[in-house]
Amino acid sequence: MKVRKAIKERFKDKVAIITGGSSGIGKATLEEICKEGAAAVFTGTRDTGHEIAKQMTAAGFRAAYCQGDMANEQFCKDVVALTLQKFGKVNYLFNNAFSFTAKALDATSADWERIWTVGPVAFARMGTLVADPMRKHGGGSIVNMSSISAFIAQPNRWTYNAAKGAVHTLTRCMALDLAPYGIRVNSVSPGWIWTREVDKAAAGDRAKWEPVWGQYHMLERCGEAVECAGPVLFLFSDDSSFITGADLAIDGGYQSIGPEGLGKTSKFAGSD
Repeated sequence: MKVRKAIKERFKDKVAIITGGSSGIGKATLEEICKEGAAAVFTGTRDTGHEIAKQMTAAGFRAAYCQGDMANEQFCKDVVALTLQKFGKVNYLFNNAFSFTAKALDATSADWERIWTVGPVAFARMGTLVADPMRKHGGGSIVNMSSISAFIAQPNRWTYNAAKGAVHTLTRCMALDLAPYGIRVNSVSPGWIWTREVDKAAAGDRAKWEPVWGQYHMLERCGEAVECAGPVLFLFSDDSSFITGADLAIDGGYQSIGPEGLGKTSKFAGSD
């Protein structure tokens, strides 16, 4: 009988790449997987990543930062090369970095190119680059960041929702073609998570806006970044060994709620 390892040792001697790991959900995932024993290379476009890596190293974790743009093909190659040079292998990939370009009739060709190259194109490219290194070490797990926006229409979001929808379909195709490599590929679809972009939309006033946006979710609140990290780690782990080509909603019930919303204004609310 195989005994499950203690959670704190779940990723001992494993190596992860986390794109967009210097803030939000990526940063939370970076911190959580390192706490459980993994080494990680994370990417970002801001200088702040260097300080994060420094702090994590000082705390005894194995983390390295690679600053650059995921739209750049050579940068993607450099991220994988650095990971192999520093840690010798790749077991997990979290394709998280994305451009939050939400436009519709006003979208330019540059807007469309940007969201596709940072998003689904980079996801596919990174999957291609880690496929052989993962295969050589017995397989691995890839998690792609999708969104509730992949499944619904939202106003003025042609660019973002189309790109997230592509991620959803790409995940299934990657899962099929990488299965012979021993690589599982899944996606996660968060609802409203209180990250930098959401805080920006709220102009920093969470007390005012969370009750408003919370109504979109059965749990009546927005999520926290760390609440997304746990499900990502689950999909990395052996606990999900027979799960591939799937999407895991991390949305507080957003996708399951109907047009009646929370039902608190319905005359049938609370009736038998």
